[in-house]
Parts: sequence; structure tokens; C-alpha cells
Amino acid sequence: MTTYKRPEVLAPAGTLEKLKIAIQYGADAVYIGGEVFGLRTRAGNFSYEEIAEGVEFAHARGAKVYVAANMVTHEGALDGASEFFAKLAEIGVDGTIISDPALIEIALNTLRGTATEVHLSTQASAINGETLNFWKRHGLTRAVLGREVSFDEIAKIRAKTDLEIEVFIHGAMCISYSGRCVLSNHMSLRDANRGGCSQSCRWRYDIYGDGELLNEKGDVNEQFSMSAVDMCMIKYVDQFIKLGMDSLKIEGRMKSIHYVSTVTNVYKKAVDSFMEDPENWVCKQEWIDELWKVAQREMSTGFYLHDPAVEEQLFGERRKRPEYSFIGEVLAYDEAKGIAHIRQRNNFSAGDTIEFYGPGFVHFTQLAQDMKDKDGEELDYCPHPMMELWMPVAQKVEPGFMIRKMGQTDHGNP
Repeated sequence: MTTYKRPEVLAPAGTLEKLKIAIQYGADAVYIGGEVFGLRTRAGNFSYEEIAEGVEFAHARGAKVYVAANMVTHEGALDGASEFFAKLAEIGVDGTIISDPALIEIALNTLRGTATEVHLSTQASAINGETLNFWKRHGLTRAVLGREVSFDEIAKIRAKTDLEIEVFIHGAMCISYSGRCVLSNHMSLRDANRGGCSQSCRWRYDIYGDGELLNEKGDVNEQFSMSAVDMCMIKYVDQFIKLGMDSLKIEGRMKSIHYVSTVTNVYKKAVDSFMEDPENWVCKQEWIDELWKVAQREMSTGFYLHDPAVEEQLFGERRKRPEYSFIGEVLAYDEAKGIAHIRQRNNFSAGDTIEFYGPGFVHFTQLAQDMKDKDGEELDYCPHPMMELWMPVAQKVEPGFMIRKMGQTDHGNP
């Protein structure tokens, strides 16, 4: 029987809270952003103190932390880079993800002799084996492939290099090649390649031809003109492992804890399932159904199977929508009384059918009932964000379990 290397499940962590949740839900590694040199200025980027806390939390649980420093640097933007990388090494960060050659050189010189690796960002558009070997010769240990590669290309790349390879398996796709876009710069004076993308491609537009409006005014289903659907490769986890991929990356540092916990949980379960029985692995429908419980666009296979066409863009009526809403998380559990201490995140009422889920793909449903506030008063409705309540639960839960219900769309609330 063929023996396969286990790939890491790499999850996004836009905040310290998301870092801890991602690891709790099975991430072998997380990627975060510092306060400088990253491409997500609107994410909850980490201070040095938060990075240190995150690294301590991760390492205590056998997980790794990578810091993205993947911006394109203009003249004068390199100031402080050496000090930044030196601080990351001092904290114990496992790796940093970079695209700009000047930043790479500074990082390599600064990190030489430390345990902090340098990884090539997907923004560098590495899509052939010769490029990966070039960066290996210069001291990099891993490359995140550009999202424009197919499975056939990956197989050829893998045959040419033993550099570690990281691939995206789930999340948002950029309509522009490897994120190299200036629409945001032109339309909103926010530099997409320095962390300020306003996602102009996601806006709705009226479409004109020969001076006439071609789409019906106000028809939101016909106002997207260049917005890509999301990637979902859950059905092909086995192919990535058989091709020798070292890291399976989930996109979404700005997504909710509902998204991070759910998607990490699913891909961890899929990888575990393959490693337990590679010969008989199949993608289970329950994994696909689970992914549709979080807010996202429609899903496709990106470039892996074929070049994206009209079905991979948001044109016309949506073919499928998420049907669940994230409503809360478990803060504590009194096993003797069977009562959970819950923090609410979105409105729900007594009588709603709710679902609890936790790490290891644990799920169960029950009615929301016998809810009480901190004063012991009964609650029929939980309308206040972040309010705390107590409720009997049908099965044992643990701090960090999440709660959702059917009937509303989650709009990505944190």
C-alpha cells in the first residue's frame, strides 16, 4: 500500500480570537498579518504582543504560525523590514510569507540561522518547477503556488522540485491574475497591492451599450459584471495529497469565526479520513453540506480542472445560497446540570431549531428552550449582540463549540 505524506491544514486567522478557534478546530498551522508589510490592512492585524500570544498558544498545541508580509513595496516602503523580521524570529514565528524580492532578500539575511522560514507568497505567481527551484537556491523553503495552475501542471511541478508546495483549496478567488489589479487604485484610490483593495470587482454595475442600459435597473442578479465565485476543492482532497502537496490553504483572514471554524473542521476531517484509509477515501456529502452552512458565494474548482468560464462568475440568478445563520458560541458547560453558558452573536428565539457543532466534526440539533439571563430571568428572545445566557443542552459541549440555526443568511458577522 502506498504511504502518503500528511499535508498540513492551513487556516486563516485575521484576529487572535480566530487564531485560537482555527487551531481548536483542527488547523495544523495558521497564517496571520502583522501591522506592517501585509496585504490585509482592514483585517484585525496583530501587534507583536498578539503575535507572541498566538505563537505560544499554537506551539503549545503542536501548531505553527506564519506571518504574511506579502505587499508590493514602493520606494521607501522597506524601512524597518529588517527589524520586523528580527522581531518575528525572536517571538518564534515559524515562517513568513513574502512576494517582493527586496523583502525576501532582507528576510533571508535577517533570518539566517533562526528557525523562522521564508515562504514565497502566491502574489509572486510561481507556476512552474524552474521558478520554485530558483527560490529554493536562494534559501526559501516553501512556495505558495499561483491559483492559476491545473492539476496536470501541479504534477509536473512536483516532479521537478522538492521544495515544499502550498496550494489554495477553499475561499475567495480574485478576478485578476494572482491579485495583480489596479481597479481599486483607479476607482477608489486604494492600492490593492499594498493592502487597501476596495474590491471594485465585487461591486454591482449598470451595463450600457450604445448609450442604452442593457440590464434592468435595480436588478441585483444582473449587476455583477466581473465577480468570481469562490473555490471549493473538498471533493479533490485526495488528489492534492497524492500529488504530494505539503500544505492545503484556506483563504479568508477577514471572514467570521463561523467560517473559520466550519471550513477548518471540514477539511481537517477530510484529510484525517484520507490518511486513515487512502484506498477507500470518498468525499462525503455531509462535508459538502457543512460547507454550505457558512456565508459564501457559489463555489467552483478554480483553475484546477479547467479554465474558469461563465459558470465560475456571478452572472444571473444565484444557483444556491447558504441557509444557516451563526447565532452563538459556548463559553462554559456545567456537566452536572447539563447547562451551557452561551454568548449570543445573532438574534434567535425560544423554539428555534438550533445546531451545536464542535471540533472533530461533532454535531447535534435541539430546540432553543428554557433560556435564562444572568439574573435567572427567562428569555423568549435574544436580541442583544454579545449578550450572555444559559440554556440546557441535549449533549455534552465544551467551550468553543459554535451554534447556528436555519432560516437566515449569515452575512459574515464576526
